[in-house]
Amino acid sequence: MNTPPPLRGRGSATNPKNRFESVERVPEPPEDSDELFASRTQFYPDSAKSLIAFNDSPDVGFDASINPYRGCEHGCVYCYARPTHEYLGFSAGLDFETKIMVKEDAPDILRRELARPSWQPQLVALSGNTDCYQPVEKQKQLTRRCLEVLLEFRNPVMIVTKNYLVTRDLDILSQLAQFDCVGVTLSLSTLDAALAASMEPRASRPARRLAAIREIAAAGVPVGYLQAPMIPGLTDAEAPAIALAAAEAGATFSGYVALRLPFAVKDLFEQWLAQHYPDKKDKILHRVREIRSGKLNDPGFKSRMRGEGKFAEQMAALFQLGRKKSGISERWPELTTEHFRRPEKAQLRLF
Repeated sequence: MNTPPPLRGRGSATNPKNRFESVERVPEPPEDSDELFASRTQFYPDSAKSLIAFNDSPDVGFDASINPYRGCEHGCVYCYARPTHEYLGFSAGLDFETKIMVKEDAPDILRRELARPSWQPQLVALSGNTDCYQPVEKQKQLTRRCLEVLLEFRNPVMIVTKNYLVTRDLDILSQLAQFDCVGVTLSLSTLDAALAASMEPRASRPARRLAAIREIAAAGVPVGYLQAPMIPGLTDAEAPAIALAAAEAGATFSGYVALRLPFAVKDLFEQWLAQHYPDKKDKILHRVREIRSGKLNDPGFKSRMRGEGKFAEQMAALFQLGRKKSGISERWPELTTEHFRRPEKAQLRLF
């Protein structure tokens, strides 16, 4: 298999075939200025009729989630959300990080959904799929405006992000914290800046994520970290160091997810290894197969988040050791719905 050179600032260098499409377009070499290879990010309006998505997966940890954006410019090569872009007619590769769907009406839709009598107050995750603080959020501010709506209703929210940009919204987050309605999780896959730069090219570097933890904790907002993914043979050994660094910054809860490689992500990750770590490629893929019953992906609810087998048990033990040494014990902060309100309806009852 010919391995293409990496693209600067991108996790993927190719656009693998969409698994739902019968026709595959093979692009011309990039020097011929083929549009498919253009790495310039494009943004498209996403005319969503609903915003809150529900899942019944027993291993996710939340039932409802909000994703203001589909696709993610962070470009994390391992991202399990990449195959969702295929439902839009795009590729899980370069398309996922260069063709971003933007839900411009997200805050208004969220307000309508929370105001409905049928809405049962519950924890909402931001984001359950792609990062709600990816670079375009700096201009669009859709996540910030959704947080303003959640504060208006005092509905609890858990944020997961790789971007220091989350600190921009500390004014809202600190108000939500007064009602025990918010927790923030920074995803930390590695402390190695060079590794992060190639694996998560447009996400904040590890030092910036630790800085975000420090600022969020100082503001009195519950904050933790998620070692996601823990990559066997590449980043798993960093678990104790990540725990200590996060705890020193102020993290009070933590978790981890073993590497998942669904559908096209398997080939993309293998290609990335060949580009950046050719000498470690076989070892890493072998370790992944060890925790995935001989495969590169295992979609089973009981095993997909942690893996199975002796090596998966070693990864779990290493993570627990790091958490114990760092003094981090809580899994999630205790959030509540007891302060939930529908302010617009409350005002109408006065007349």
